[in-house]
Amino acid sequence: MSAYKDFEKPNEAYVANFGDKGNLPLPPSKKLLIVTCMDARINVYAELGIQEGEAHIVRNAGGSAKEALRSIIISQRLLGTREIAVFHHTGCGMLTFSTPQLRALVKESDPANDALKAVDAIDFLEFQGLEESVKVDVKFLEENPLVLPGTKITGWVYEVETGKVRSWFGMRRLGAYGVIVGTAFECEVYDIDSLDRA
Repeated sequence: MSAYKDFEKPNEAYVANFGDKGNLPLPPSKKLLIVTCMDARINVYAELGIQEGEAHIVRNAGGSAKEALRSIIISQRLLGTREIAVFHHTGCGMLTFSTPQLRALVKESDPANDALKAVDAIDFLEFQGLEESVKVDVKFLEENPLVLPGTKITGWVYEVETGKVRSWFGMRRLGAYGVIVGTAFECEVYDIDSLDRA
């Protein structure tokens, strides 16, 4: 059975409780943009306590800041966001393959189809280390001239096993010197040297 056939009934319930959300302004009220993964286990609104109208959520495979840049420029220049939070997560599929492997998989699925060679132009932006990938994305945004100067940029890891979020990179830019671990409802700050980061 196709999933789309289940859309209408839940939507009717959503519409019944929609309230005045149709009057929300276009720019996000928190001036916040979140870059995160498309992983189906991630519910950004629930895990961070964010409501409609408060933040832009940009999702792609792996939560790549590089791939999200187009949306970031639009969000900042036209809709006023001034803070970016990059979220990667444990158990991410981007840790399980390489670009050459995926290119080969696509082309080998139909060897007679030369059009599939177009996949060779795609960098799938996979990564080998979770926390390092967050650091790389934060650095990419901090150094990118297309990101507005003064933008607050933080990097986070979401644990799919527990629902917790933790910040490893970017907080020094804001004057913090610890690692934040918690959820939308409970957050604690630990000294970096006291944590086992393995």
